[in-house]
Amino acid sequence: MLRFAHPEYLYLLLLIPLLLLVQLYATWRIKQQLKAFGNPLLLKRLSPGLSALRPHLKAGLLLTAIALVIVVIARPQSAGSVVTEKKKGIEAIISIDVSNSMLAQDVTPNRLERSKMLISSLINKMQNDKIGLQIFAGEAYPQLPITNDYVSAQMFLEPITTGMVSAQGTNMAAAITLATKSFTQAKGVGKAIVLITDGEDHEEGAIEAAEEAAEQGMHVFVLGVGSAGGAEIPTAEGFLRNNSGEIVRTALNEQMCQELAEAGNGAYIHVDNSQFASERLTTELHKLQQAESEVMNYDAYNEQYQAVAIIALLLLIIELFVSETENPFFNRFKLFHKK
Repeated sequence: MLRFAHPEYLYLLLLIPLLLLVQLYATWRIKQQLKAFGNPLLLKRLSPGLSALRPHLKAGLLLTAIALVIVVIARPQSAGSVVTEKKKGIEAIISIDVSNSMLAQDVTPNRLERSKMLISSLINKMQNDKIGLQIFAGEAYPQLPITNDYVSAQMFLEPITTGMVSAQGTNMAAAITLATKSFTQAKGVGKAIVLITDGEDHEEGAIEAAEEAAEQGMHVFVLGVGSAGGAEIPTAEGFLRNNSGEIVRTALNEQMCQELAEAGNGAYIHVDNSQFASERLTTELHKLQQAESEVMNYDAYNEQYQAVAIIALLLLIIELFVSETENPFFNRFKLFHKK
C-alpha cells in the first residue's frame, strides 16, 4: 500500500497546468512578435539553427521534473510488514460522563476537559495494555472498541463534548453494563472499568451493576471530578438555570462515587487540578493481573522518494544539455525534424 507522509504538498501539483499555460502563452506571444517583425519564412532562412520543437521539449522536461520534486516533498511511502507479538497487559474501558454538569469549572479548565487530560496522560503511559472509550449521560454509547492503537484512542478522545448525548442525566448503571460487554474474551487478564463522573443525577441500579461486574472478575474504578463545594454550569446564554429561574449549582457526589467503587471491587480516586489522580490510577491498574495477548504491530513505512528524486534529477540534467538550437551531431538522426 502506497501513502504519502505529507499529502498536503500534493496540492502544489496544481501549479503544473498553470505553468504549462504560461509556457504556451509565451510561445504564442513570441510567434506573434516574429510575425510582426517580418516574413516567417524569411526569418526561418535567416536562423536555420533554431528549432521549433526543442523549446517545448525543454519545457516538458522541466515541468515533469518540478512535478516529481513535489512528489518527493510529499514523501511517498510503502507499508511495512505486519508483526504479531505476544505481550502482557490489561484491558481497560474508560467511560466518560458527558452530562452538562461536566462543564462546571471547579477544576481547570472544566470537569470534562480535566477528565480528558487525565485520560490522555493515562494513554501515554500505556505500553502493552488495551483500551476502549465510551461516553454516557442519560444513556451510554461506545466511542472506540477495545484496542491497542493508542493513536486512535487519542484521536477519538479529543472531540468528546457534552453535546454528544442528547439524554441528560448520569446513568452510571448503563455505563457499567455497556463496559462489561466491551472487553475481549481473553481469560486471566485484568479488566478495569474506569468511570469518570461527578456522580450527580445518578439513576438507580448503579450499585447493582458494579456488583455484577465484580462478580465477573472486573474492577470498577470511579474517578470523581469536581469539588464538594460545587460550581455553576456555564452555557452560551449564561449560567444554567432550573425551571424556577434559579442558577443551578452542581457539586461532586463523592459518597456515591465511593460506594460505587467499593461495590465494584475497585477504588475511588478524586480528580482535582493536580497529577495525583493520574498517578494513583496508573498505580491501581498496574496491580491488576496481566496476561499475554497478541498485539499486531506495523513496521515503519518504507520511504520511496529516493527513486522519484533520481528520476527528477536525471530529467533536470537532460533538460540542461538540451539546447534550443539544432545540434549538427544529432541532425543526422533526424530526431527533431518533421517528416
